[in-house]
Amino acid sequence: MERVQLTEDLAFSRVVHGLWRLADWKQSKEETLELLKFCLEQGITTFDHADIYGSYRCEELFGQALALQPSLREQMEIVTKCGIVLKSANRPQHKSHHYNTSKAHIIESVENSLRQLRTDYIDVLLIHRPDPMMNPEEVASAFSTLKSAGKVRHFGVSNFKNHQYTMLQSYVEDKLITNQIEVSPYQLENMEDGTLNFCLEQRIAPMAWSPLAGGALFKGEDDKSLRIQKALTKIQEEVGAESMDEVAYAWLFAHPAQIMPIVGSSQKDRITKAVKALDYQLTLDQWFEVLHSSMGHDVP
Repeated sequence: MERVQLTEDLAFSRVVHGLWRLADWKQSKEETLELLKFCLEQGITTFDHADIYGSYRCEELFGQALALQPSLREQMEIVTKCGIVLKSANRPQHKSHHYNTSKAHIIESVENSLRQLRTDYIDVLLIHRPDPMMNPEEVASAFSTLKSAGKVRHFGVSNFKNHQYTMLQSYVEDKLITNQIEVSPYQLENMEDGTLNFCLEQRIAPMAWSPLAGGALFKGEDDKSLRIQKALTKIQEEVGAESMDEVAYAWLFAHPAQIMPIVGSSQKDRITKAVKALDYQLTLDQWFEVLHSSMGHDVP
């Protein structure tokens, strides 16, 4: 599979597997291990987590599966996120939903993630959401401490706008290497507000969460999704794709920002469709047809 070089010593698979629903899949650890091996066989080596996923359970479930075959760790890149605090029976000390990007919280979150994931290091740690109370000096200090200890290799952000990214980068010694954002044929905000252009400017490849808009592309519940469905179906027939999913992923792959979509599914056929989409090259006519269907009008 195509890989995206983020730094001299780190590359991600172009398709990323997301584990935010892992607790909902109700799998045994043996079944989860089999799914991880299937992803690796498809060339998907990058796995996306966050401490809060599954009410703080998904990292542990992943780690239990990985412990069955620890040698797989060296074949993968593990991404996780921290900074969101949720009320949960698994975190009884949490009194409210808020953000916490203090040095103490970041380090504590990483220590918990390392234990849950059954690994000695995290490849990339992301700050999950922009925090209006962020002290960037504390974040920078936490990053430095974690890197010096060999517990985190690289750092990035998630859901950050340009000014939030540049503010934090101005305090952090190492380059932030990615921004995980929402982008899909249905959700164009980060394309329209300059976030993707900023990624190009900074030479950082973004990860895309909800690349199929959480299924909104296929539900047909509003005029927008119906327009997009029509465009995707037409292009599906033109390129010989098996499904609209493949065209939606191909649309993201075509963007010069090297978008890396996160596929959050346990269904092997859905994972395979994302990988298969790498085989399709959309023409400019086709790419703009999808864009126009989403906007509801042509570009100026």
